[in-house]
Amino acid sequence: MGTYMLAATDVDFMVHGLFQYEIFGQKLWITTTHVCTLIVMLILIIFALVVNIKIRKVRPEDEPKGLINACEIIVEKLDGMVINSMGEKHYRGFVNYIGTIFGFILLSNISGLLGLRPPTADYGVTFPLAVITFCLIHYNQFKYQKVKGVIAGLCDPWPIWAPINIVSDFAVPISLSLRLFANVLSGTAIMALIYALLSKFAVIWPAALHFYFDLFSGAIQTYVFSMLTMTYITNAFGEEN
Repeated sequence: MGTYMLAATDVDFMVHGLFQYEIFGQKLWITTTHVCTLIVMLILIIFALVVNIKIRKVRPEDEPKGLINACEIIVEKLDGMVINSMGEKHYRGFVNYIGTIFGFILLSNISGLLGLRPPTADYGVTFPLAVITFCLIHYNQFKYQKVKGVIAGLCDPWPIWAPINIVSDFAVPISLSLRLFANVLSGTAIMALIYALLSKFAVIWPAALHFYFDLFSGAIQTYVFSMLTMTYITNAFGEEN
């Protein structure tokens, strides 16, 4: 029993306060989440800069190869996903946003393969992403359906349903963020428990679990978040879609 209790106290979920600072009388911490998020952002920025430099060197008549070819495939797949979900009419206005959150969430989810704690395992990361989507939903509702259409939607099918529909609207960012957060956190917690309980015996074989929790499950959760975002925004277009 003592051995198991000792192992349980050694579980490292990689949530650490690195240093503290004070602003307006409030003490705040820079944690591993902030650092891992910064690393993910730097990787994406450096990747974008490298691709931009390489694209500028490619002549129109040249056949794309290597990294450029891979990037073209990625862009085509993302464009196709957005077009199929949002239609030809609206996809250009949202393909950059969807592509950005897709890349950020995917790299965040699989960052465990790099020894980082996935930023998306922190609710402080997933909730703001869902709030951005929530704002886009209602911006497009008022843009395409106008105030009259929004009020009519809240009172559908009867005016008495308006409070329930309002609660349902505000549940969207919560459900979006919690789904992503909980799935990524569960994988992170399971891997932390495995390494803590098995100690030095967990050296090589957990790689298969990393492949599932970080790569496979991470890719699925990225796709789900992006698809739900596109579905909610598309529904906001109403009859304009």
